[in-house]
Amino acid sequence: MRSETRSEAYGTATGPVSGFLENPVVGMAPWIVFSLLVGPGRFEIAVGIALGTALALIALSRFVRRGGSWKLLELADVVFFAALAVIGALASDGTLRWLETYAGEVANLTLTVIAFGSMAVRMPFTLQYAREQVDPSLWHAPAFLRTNYVITGVWGLAFLVAALAGGYGDLVLHHPDNIWTGWIIQVLAIVAALRFTVWYPGVVRARARGESAPKRASLLLPLAGLLVPIGIAVLVFDGNVWWLGVALMVAGGLLTKTLQARS
Repeated sequence: MRSETRSEAYGTATGPVSGFLENPVVGMAPWIVFSLLVGPGRFEIAVGIALGTALALIALSRFVRRGGSWKLLELADVVFFAALAVIGALASDGTLRWLETYAGEVANLTLTVIAFGSMAVRMPFTLQYAREQVDPSLWHAPAFLRTNYVITGVWGLAFLVAALAGGYGDLVLHHPDNIWTGWIIQVLAIVAALRFTVWYPGVVRARARGESAPKRASLLLPLAGLLVPIGIAVLVFDGNVWWLGVALMVAGGLLTKTLQARS
């Protein structure tokens, strides 16, 4: 592949599997899985799945790319979940109950620290992934660096929102499995960061070329589409506010059509 082609596209890779592994979202997959699965009676299962996911992704990365640099997020994945597995195996019943309740918030706060901490030491964690997708001549380009700072910051905010939502459900509502604080708000935060990761580099490239940048409507479209399944989930799991579920479904359909027309 010509270097010019590679330098134009953040996220371009030499094959589908390689492109998948070079996406920073892959490094966050174990944390996302864990934060959504963990809860009363599910700590060991959540840790096991997260640790297995982290190890499988590292092994796949080494096999497909025949090496490659170790990344901050990969190392954090294994160390964090291996430590949780050991702690969970040795913990008393009281400690295990605490972990079942608050481990999701601990994971999200840890990721928040990793995101903003990596920015503080001038190595935003998405940069290690992005450098594998572009020509080395762009590694120190101001626009390239700024893009990764912005994307890393958005992920830090997303995990902070997830941690605050989970903490509110645990500490204020005393309901770890609350559909809003335990699932909907956290999923929306992650999906918003995922969509921004795809959308924002296109905006930067378009501005650099003097072209029309992708509209904000295209950024919001996936979030509007999520309102319909969220409305269905509210109807199924929170029948006391069935009217809200219906309203979300209607709003999701109308917003999706409006945003599709604008984008």
